[in-house]
Amino acid sequence: MKNLSLMRLSIWAYLAIFFAYLLGPLVIMSVTAFNSPEFPRATPWECLTFEWFSALFQDERILNGIKNSVMVGFGTVILSVAMGLAGALMLTQIWPKLRATYYTIIIAPILVPGVVIGISTLVFWDRINRMLGLGADSFLSNGLFLTVIGQSTFIASYCMLVLVARLQRYDAALTEAALDLGATHAQAFRKVLLPFMKPAIASAAVLAFLASFENYNTTTFTFGEYPTLTIELAQKVRYGITPAISALAFIIVLLTVFAALFNEANIRRKELVLEARKGATVEELSSGRLKLPGFLSSNWAAVALVIVACATVVVVGTATVYSPQQCIADVQEQKRLETEMRIQELQRQRELRREQQEAEQGSTAPAQSQPADNNSGFGGVFAPSTLSGEDESGTAEPAEEDSGFGGAFAPSTLSGDGD
Repeated sequence: MKNLSLMRLSIWAYLAIFFAYLLGPLVIMSVTAFNSPEFPRATPWECLTFEWFSALFQDERILNGIKNSVMVGFGTVILSVAMGLAGALMLTQIWPKLRATYYTIIIAPILVPGVVIGISTLVFWDRINRMLGLGADSFLSNGLFLTVIGQSTFIASYCMLVLVARLQRYDAALTEAALDLGATHAQAFRKVLLPFMKPAIASAAVLAFLASFENYNTTTFTFGEYPTLTIELAQKVRYGITPAISALAFIIVLLTVFAALFNEANIRRKELVLEARKGATVEELSSGRLKLPGFLSSNWAAVALVIVACATVVVVGTATVYSPQQCIADVQEQKRLETEMRIQELQRQRELRREQQEAEQGSTAPAQSQPADNNSGFGGVFAPSTLSGEDESGTAEPAEEDSGFGGAFAPSTLSGDGD
């Protein structure tokens, strides 16, 4: 029993650490979107502000990058899902001995680095453009076309894996029965196979869009004049970022939470409706008086969705009336006072250090001061006694002996007198 409790505690501790490691950076980045400093940071907290969201929606480069990312994403979804569905159908119908080889070839683009795919896409379509004699401004050299082609090269493999997993549960006898009843292959595909594949196609489309939206390695070689959001963010990070990037991350996280809760609430409601229909009588089903559960009844995902929606509305409403200017002014004044106190403290420390140095020099000086001519540092060259011709004892010496030229310029020498 103790071992079982210890095992449960270990599992819960592991899950807590795992989710903290996984979601911790997102939480911290979301907090920095509401802090007033110009550099993203969660601590120390200064002022609650919503100005970074306004700065985000005023940044034309970011908005242009989002638009280009959405355009590239939709193009990639259409091309990747179509190629993935075709590859999945071929994989289930190909000769079994070639199935492993074909599967390896289809999956190979996933293993190729994105840099290699981007460079090869650019070089290949540039050669095709030159062979066709088209100009540099043709659609084959367009950044949107090259980016969609380059991303679809490996995203189609992801889509194929999702579609193959769904297609393995499909009973081929349904298609054969439709053909036996007179349907064409196109009609059998459209009315029998396609409805069965709709959930997998939707999942593959979402996966392809998200993979395209966040791709950087391939896009950095093919975007041309259409930089995507990841390209713009990389350039901003290179030259310095602001909390506006955190605001964008918070919006993306919020939209992801909305989509996940809405999908979970929809799935939960379908399960509740199915349970209600199973427990209903034939009379209730035929008369249409079956009481179906409400959207919020026994549906925790729907309740969470409503709570998140209400919290979002409250935050948006608060942002329209709240002004952080007074708080920011107070913080700046506090920073100024702290800076002045720090400067004064540094000056005080410098003065104390100078007084200590002077005290140390005074303690090492001799008790009796030396003559002024000996303290000059030049050996008494500039002492008054030297200039007057006196020695240290105070007696004057003959001027001709002090000339330094052996008495050559003495008056007695010029007059012809001897020594």
